[in-house]
Amino acid sequence: MNKKDLIESLTQLFATRKEAKDAIEKVFSTIRQALRKGDKVIISELGTFRTYISKAREGRNPNTGEIFQVPPKRKIRFRQSKDLFD
Repeated sequence: MNKKDLIESLTQLFATRKEAKDAIEKVFSTIRQALRKGDKVIISELGTFRTYISKAREGRNPNTGEIFQVPPKRKIRFRQSKDLFD
């Protein structure tokens, strides 16, 4: 399922497709903002999204064999709810 499929499924609840699209956009925007601030996002019966900072590490260019430093990055972890597949 992708974003378009979500919008299509919500059109049954809203009067127009545009209203469904705006609702999905608002939900995704709110989740994005919370994760950018470093907050944990918990969605009952689905799971938890949280950010973490990966460690700096060495990388290697496969073509030249040159070793370089990969800087730390912010990443997202998802942990599913115990109720997800019940």
